[in-house]
Amino acid sequence: MKKFLIISLLLFLIFGFLSCSNNNDEKNTPIENEILNEDDSFFYIDFKNYPVKNKKLPIGIFDSGTGGLTVLDAMINSDNFNNQSHTPEISGDKKIDFLNESFIYLGDKANMPYGEYSGKNKTDLLKEHIIKDVQFLLGNKYYRSQNAEDYSIDKNQVKAIVIACNTATAYGKKDIEEFIKKSGLDIKVIGVIGAGVRGALEKIDKMEDAAIGIMATAGTCASNGYPNTVAEQKFNLNYFGDIITFQQAGIGLAAAIDGEKDYLDASLTAIRNDYRGPSFTNKNALIDKSIIQRYNFDFLNNKILFNGNVENPTEIQINSIDNYIKYHVVSLLETIKNSKSKIKLKSVILGCTHYPFFMDNFKNEFKSTYNYKENGEFVYRNFMEENIELVDPAINTAKELYSYLNENNLFNTGNIENSEFYISVPNPDNKSNKMKDAYNFTYEFKYGRNSGEIQEYIKNVPFSDSTISNDLMERLKEQIPFTYSLIKTYTNSIK
Repeated sequence: MKKFLIISLLLFLIFGFLSCSNNNDEKNTPIENEILNEDDSFFYIDFKNYPVKNKKLPIGIFDSGTGGLTVLDAMINSDNFNNQSHTPEISGDKKIDFLNESFIYLGDKANMPYGEYSGKNKTDLLKEHIIKDVQFLLGNKYYRSQNAEDYSIDKNQVKAIVIACNTATAYGKKDIEEFIKKSGLDIKVIGVIGAGVRGALEKIDKMEDAAIGIMATAGTCASNGYPNTVAEQKFNLNYFGDIITFQQAGIGLAAAIDGEKDYLDASLTAIRNDYRGPSFTNKNALIDKSIIQRYNFDFLNNKILFNGNVENPTEIQINSIDNYIKYHVVSLLETIKNSKSKIKLKSVILGCTHYPFFMDNFKNEFKSTYNYKENGEFVYRNFMEENIELVDPAINTAKELYSYLNENNLFNTGNIENSEFYISVPNPDNKSNKMKDAYNFTYEFKYGRNSGEIQEYIKNVPFSDSTISNDLMERLKEQIPFTYSLIKTYTNSIK
C-alpha cells in the first residue's frame, strides 16, 4: 500500500509538471513559440546568449511603413538634455542628444496599413506582424535584396525598442512586453501613445476645460488607446478641468502618404473600381455631399477624380494627400460641431506617424476652417480655438528614450551615422503569396490571411533605390533632411 501511494504521488507530480509545461506552451502564440522554442525555425532567436545591457548596441525602432521616420527624425534632432550632466535643459546644449547612438529602423510596408486589420477582424494577424517586427529587431537575420535566396546574419541586435506606430502601440505594446518577459530579456519598450498624450496635456492648464482631437488610423481609433490614456493621465497628473476627446479615423491618409495605390494613384485621370478611400458611397469614410463646399477640395490636376461635373459631381474619389487632410480635418470639426459641446477644441494629437510629414498642411487647414463662413456666419469658430496646438508624439518619445538610457547607463560612444534602415517586401520565394505587383500583396490576400500560419510572407531588406521610390526619397530629403542623410549614408555603404 505504501509503495502504491509513493508511485501514485510520483505519477501525480510528473503529470502535474507536464501539465504546467503544456499550459506554459499554450500561453505562447504560434509565432512566439517559433521564436522561443523552435531552433530550426527561421524566426528562432537564442535568447540565452543575447548581449543584454550592451551599451554598444543600436536602438531598434519600427513602424508599419515609412511614417515612423518622423519619430526617428524627432529623436535624432532632439536637444532637450545636457549631454555631459544628462540633465534636462530648456534650450539644450547645442548638441543633439543621440549623437553617439545608432538606430536600426524597420518599416513593415508590405503589410501596411496596420490601421485596417481591426476592421477586418484580423487583430490576431496584426499582433503576429508586430511580434515579427520585434523578432527582426532582436535578431540578426535579414535579406540583402528581395531576390536573395539566403539570409545574412550580420545585423546588430538592439538594446531598446521604440514602437514608432500608434496602431502597433495600441494593439501590441502589452503583447511585446509580455513576449520580452517570456524571452528572459530586460529591454525597454517605448510606445508613442503615452508620449503623445503627455504632449497634449502639457498645453492645457490644470484647471482648464479643453477638448483634445485625435487624428489617427481607424485601428488606433477603434482601440480607444488615446482616449483611455488621456483619462488615465488626467487622473495621474492631477488635471481637474473637464478634458474631453474627439477621434477622427484617418481612413486612407497614411496609406496615401506611403503611396498605396488602393488610396492614391497620381497617374489616374478617372474614377476606378478598386479605390478604397473616402467617397459618396464608402460607408466607412463617407464624404457628405450636403456639405461638399466645406471640404474645399482642390479639383485641379486630377487631385479629385469625379463623375458628373465639378459643380455637382455624382461620385468623387480623393487623389491627393492635401485633399485627404482637408476631408479629415473637416470631418473632425463636424463631429465636434454636431456634439453640441461647449468645450472648444484646443489641441490635436497627430496620432499617426505619417501625419507629421504634413504638419504645415494640417496647420493651414485648421486655420482655413477657423475662418470658414457660410451666409456670413462662421461655421466652426464657436467650437475651436483660433490657434490649434498640433502635437507630435515623437517629441516626448525622444525624452522618454533618453531618460531610459541615462537611468540604465546605456549611452553609447559610437556614431549616429552607423544607423541602418530596412523595409519589408513580399517574399517572391513564397508561392502562397498573391501579388498585385512585385512590391504589393493584393488587398484580399493582405487581409485575408490568418494568424498562426507561420510563414515567411515577407523579406526585410535594406532601403534601396528599388524598395524606396524616388518621390518618397525627394520628400524625405525636403522634410527630414538629417534622417535622409543617414539613409543615404547607409544605402551608399551597402552598394
